[in-house]
Amino acid sequence: MWDTFDASPWPTAKRRDKVGATGPDLIDAGDFAVTRLGFAADAKQMEVLRSTAKRGILNCSRQWGKSTLAAAKAVHRAFMSPGCLVLVASPTERQSAEFLRKAAGMARRLRIRPRGDGDNAISLLFPNGSRIIGLPGTQETSRGFTASLILMDEASRVRDDVYDALRPMLAVENGDLWMMSTPAGQRGFFYDTWVGNTWMGNTWMRNQDWFRMSVKATECPRIAADFLEGERAGMVASVFEQEYMCCFQGDGREYFERQLVLDAVDSSIPELEIDGPG
Repeated sequence: MWDTFDASPWPTAKRRDKVGATGPDLIDAGDFAVTRLGFAADAKQMEVLRSTAKRGILNCSRQWGKSTLAAAKAVHRAFMSPGCLVLVASPTERQSAEFLRKAAGMARRLRIRPRGDGDNAISLLFPNGSRIIGLPGTQETSRGFTASLILMDEASRVRDDVYDALRPMLAVENGDLWMMSTPAGQRGFFYDTWVGNTWMGNTWMRNQDWFRMSVKATECPRIAADFLEGERAGMVASVFEQEYMCCFQGDGREYFERQLVLDAVDSSIPELEIDGPG
């Protein structure tokens, strides 16, 4: 997928001497993205970059820059943590490849000429042995890795079985999991995580340990107000609310919204057991 590395010296050596230790927090990811990668992060993007949360979920408008933001997190981790593995999961192979192209462009700013790792078609190998690997949206090809960081791009459209296959890959390194997406209905792991619900045994449990951020198009400084008004006028209201205003819409076939039903569940009430005919 890529050419060979530039032969120029490994560019972090001088900076490492200044700060001492190694690891993903060696240089602040926000400063790294701005000064080394040329990423003009806005205030909310900078908050995400500087977060040290192990789990993060971003519910964002289209065109906020979530993929570019995630690529900056991936390159920072790979560049500053020798030998680590960053996995990128997307709904399709094409989307994973596009993500890797963004990461490769950032690598070039670090004087690294991108190349693959020789084993995975969608991959980026760094001179320090770190890798970023893009995965297609199938659980059959999303196994067998041990990851320091997993990034799920357009996570609302990634299949649940892929999510289930990816999470154990973080166990050995106690790795980080971040997912970002626009909504895609009131279903799936992305929706359940956003509203804070996980099915455990026979009841729904609340998730409290996730960094959460929602960014509507009206909060994005790069999206003009007159453009949004045109979109609002030209789109079905529910589609506009989903694509630009971070709303999880039902499919119109349900009698009650899913969250209303979940809020009505009282796990303190014993489960009713009904004997069959006997």
